[in-house]
Amino acid sequence: MRIAGSTVLLTGVTGGIGGALAAELSARGARLVLTGRRADALGPLAERYGARAIPADLADPDDVRRLAEEAAGTDILIANAALPSSGDVLDYTPEQMDRALAVNLRAPAVLARLLAPGMVAAGRGHVCFVGSLSGIAATRSSALYNATKFGLRGFSLAFRQDLHGTGVGVSIVQPGFVRDLGMFAKTGSSTPGGVRTVSPQQVCKGVTRAIERDLAEVNVAPPELRFLTKVASQFPGFAERVQRLARVEPAMDTIVAAQRESR
Repeated sequence: MRIAGSTVLLTGVTGGIGGALAAELSARGARLVLTGRRADALGPLAERYGARAIPADLADPDDVRRLAEEAAGTDILIANAALPSSGDVLDYTPEQMDRALAVNLRAPAVLARLLAPGMVAAGRGHVCFVGSLSGIAATRSSALYNATKFGLRGFSLAFRQDLHGTGVGVSIVQPGFVRDLGMFAKTGSSTPGGVRTVSPQQVCKGVTRAIERDLAEVNVAPPELRFLTKVASQFPGFAERVQRLARVEPAMDTIVAAQRESR
């Protein structure tokens, strides 16, 4: 799928790697439609990239449907928005749980459902979900985040099979820990276990490669983290013991504290 000249709906542009993705897609000649919950931050980004802005709260089902209606004609959907959703489940209210599930899993799935028929009718298009290695292996203080990212990965890989032969591709891009943005930039926290990070530009390249080559799954992380993630997915009990021996608690506690206001 060619990015140049395509209309791309990018969610979550006002946080995390959204800004970096907008810059990369604009440089590749995409016609951008940007969406985020914070209209004050969305406007300047849209102006910078000559994009169309559609403010929307992805936790609100009516807003998700409105967004899909206003973004009709989208050639490429990049579902990037997500809440951190870190912390012990017992610390969450039911309402906070609903919000995490809605933003991280329901919204991208519904947007894909509502926008894909137009792509199928045109015989071309692509849906790219930005997931996480947390969709492959579980970690402490990440139950909700793991749940949404495991679900997103399963939805993506099966939806890809549903659309086989229609001319519409589906991919999931799963980064590891990303430096220079989000929790690490804000808190200076080290990564759990001291694992290496990747740059926002590496994630952007993973997204564009997945779209242009119609790849099912792209994992953006150092080789050792990709290997450990695969091992953890196959041997969760062993991975749990390794995480305890690695003493990841201090780093996770710092991350959870920094992300608490995002619930």
